[in-house]
Amino acid sequence: MTKTDFRTTPLRRLPSALALVAIAGLLGPTPALAQYRNEIRNDLQRCHSDRGSALLVTVDGIKASTGKIRVQSYRATAGEWLAKGKWLARVEAPARAGTMTFCVPVPAAGTYGIAVRHDVNGNGSTDIRTDGGAMSNNPSISIFNLGKPSYTKVGVPVGNGVKSIRIQMKYM
Repeated sequence: MTKTDFRTTPLRRLPSALALVAIAGLLGPTPALAQYRNEIRNDLQRCHSDRGSALLVTVDGIKASTGKIRVQSYRATAGEWLAKGKWLARVEAPARAGTMTFCVPVPAAGTYGIAVRHDVNGNGSTDIRTDGGAMSNNPSISIFNLGKPSYTKVGVPVGNGVKSIRIQMKYM
């Protein structure tokens, strides 16, 4: 009868190998989760053509230098446009009356929508009478049409470089 050394057999090493795979899974990238909810600073240097796909967003008509401006990007699809938690990147900055410009990197070439919000008093809540809002391609919004416009109206095609767009703020 032959004696077997269990320390060197494949079955003996299996628990250690599984533990390493599990740890690698915890430490490695999680693309499905990491693609959403990225809070970034407004770095205009990221909007150079050699830095990948991005939207250079110029926001016109900011009425006051109070509160914050928030710019969020979404994939322009039925399932992701303005869906809770499905924003890709968020840039926030203190508001400056007039015009502000933001660089919003996107993951790859594709079609994206941009939503802009001006929280005039900086309280973190939407105050319909004072706060402003806007979206890419400047879809018409009225008191009778306060719902979100279709992703087909706000979608902006972005290639492998930088796409510049202008958005006009709207207030009640």
